[in-house]
Amino acid sequence: MEQELLKIFDVHHNQIGVETREKIHKNGLWHETFQCWFIGERDGKEYVYLQLRSEMKKDYPGLLDITAAGHLLASETVFDGIREVKEELGIDVLFEELYSLGIMKYSVTTGELLDNELAHVFLYNCSAEWEQFTLEVEEVWGIVRVELSEFVKLWKGEIMEVGISGYKLKEDGAKILIHQQVGKTSFVPHEQSYYEDICNQMINFTLKNQLSS
Repeated sequence: MEQELLKIFDVHHNQIGVETREKIHKNGLWHETFQCWFIGERDGKEYVYLQLRSEMKKDYPGLLDITAAGHLLASETVFDGIREVKEELGIDVLFEELYSLGIMKYSVTTGELLDNELAHVFLYNCSAEWEQFTLEVEEVWGIVRVELSEFVKLWKGEIMEVGISGYKLKEDGAKILIHQQVGKTSFVPHEQSYYEDICNQMINFTLKNQLSS
């Protein structure tokens, strides 16, 4: 995976070449990713779905993250990014069903990882039941959801913890139910401004849906 070839860009999103994933993260080169956040209504409440990253992952093992996300290879366009949803979650989603939030630039430095991403970010209105998820265990060990209103309060600093519910997989494939309180340290350390922007976009999206229904 570290030798995968990705397109690299300048800060203005002009492609300037191709490089391995390993060198991109070592040298902090700008590259493209695909990110898809699932949100959905349950019993009159809006929820955000989060993946629990596999403990086998090199980066941020065991932390909560974007529902489905991944790097766009040098041979791919943003339309190909939809494969991440099927690969990681086993959910069939059409690109036309996604709501684009545009391209978001953000940078995160963790140890030797210099991650400068041009992220194509999308929302997906999820109605799937838990049993419809088929997780790619090398990448994802669990799927949970949190009330959108609580998620927003967490990242705006109004509360310290939120309740999550869902399940994670044991080594033998059995499911363990999750019902617990978590704080910011349980999440992948994307920039605070990124989480705040995502929260605002989710609120606007749900309001538009309510007004149109």
